[in-house]
Amino acid sequence: MRRDSKIPNSAAATEPAFMRMASVVRFTGLGRTTIYRMVDEQCFPQPVRLGPRAIAWRRADLERWSNERPSVNG
Repeated sequence: MRRDSKIPNSAAATEPAFMRMASVVRFTGLGRTTIYRMVDEQCFPQPVRLGPRAIAWRRADLERWSNERPSVNG
C-alpha cells in the first residue's frame, strides 16, 4: 500500500487549519478593527494564541461563522 493513498484528495486537505489576520480580512471582507470589535462583542470566533506574539483563527470556526450569517439575498 502506498503511503500517500491515505491522504484525502480534497482542497480541505491542502488548506491550513489556522488563518492569520491578513487571511481573515480577505476571507471575511471585514477590517481589522471590525474583527477585533466583533471578537470583543463575542459575535466573531475567538482567536487562538500560537505563540507569545502570534494569534490566528481556526479555519473551521471561520467557515462555521460564515455559514451561519444571514445571506444578503435571502
